[in-house]
Amino acid sequence: MSTHCRLLIDPPADGAWNMAVDEALWRWSADSGGCCWRFYQWSEPTLSLGYFQSYEERWTHPASRDCPAVRRPSGGGAIVHDKELTYSLVVPAVHRLAARRSLLYEAVHTALIDALSDLGVAATLCRQHEETRPAGKAFLCFQRRAPGDVLVGGAKIAGSAQRRSRRAVLQHGSVLLANSPAAPELARIESFATAPIAHVQLVSSWLERVSQRLELAFQKEPLSDAERRHAEGLVNAKYGSPLWNRNRGRKGCSKEGRDGYRSQFTGPGESG
Repeated sequence: MSTHCRLLIDPPADGAWNMAVDEALWRWSADSGGCCWRFYQWSEPTLSLGYFQSYEERWTHPASRDCPAVRRPSGGGAIVHDKELTYSLVVPAVHRLAARRSLLYEAVHTALIDALSDLGVAATLCRQHEETRPAGKAFLCFQRRAPGDVLVGGAKIAGSAQRRSRRAVLQHGSVLLANSPAAPELARIESFATAPIAHVQLVSSWLERVSQRLELAFQKEPLSDAERRHAEGLVNAKYGSPLWNRNRGRKGCSKEGRDGYRSQFTGPGESG
């Protein structure tokens, strides 16, 4: 039997708003017990840092130095959000999809692989860890490999990360569609597709495959006025604050959520 799932397809927005809405929906799921899938884009090339990454590390990546930076509520490596499609999914902790973190990654990513196949692109799941930098973790999420990532021609083109609490799970991730001057070293789907893939094509095909594989019944429902106010508050207090974005990733930061319950920060091998 399908689970009712709220659907948001949002216009491009800045990094602070995008991350604030993801957190607001995560809290909504915890309070309501509902599921929500969201597609969104970015109004300008933006660098997002994993929750625990050092802000200063961003200066080691010259191509993205001029991009505004925001810190994600999830862990993992940095992502340059530019010519891509971004999604988020929130589910209550009691839902069957939240039972194992790897289950949710694989279900969403396999649905993406099916959708790409519909559009003439052959993709696979990564089955093993792999680093492109010998010492330590690469700065960019898409230079890391971990089980569950989506590969095309051996290159990582999609990855996800999670934040989990006792009441709800937030999973969000990116699909790289076209080359970005802010991350020229990364491969994109356009390098392997026989024809350009538009956002609307991928959205339509992926939603159909997600509905089938995750047994979700989508119904469009935009943010309420109260949810918008909640997101605006998160922008002011966190994601739009230079001080918070710079300092939150420092060693020793608490993992306690603002509502007092402990959260876990996970990715497929913390790949981003």
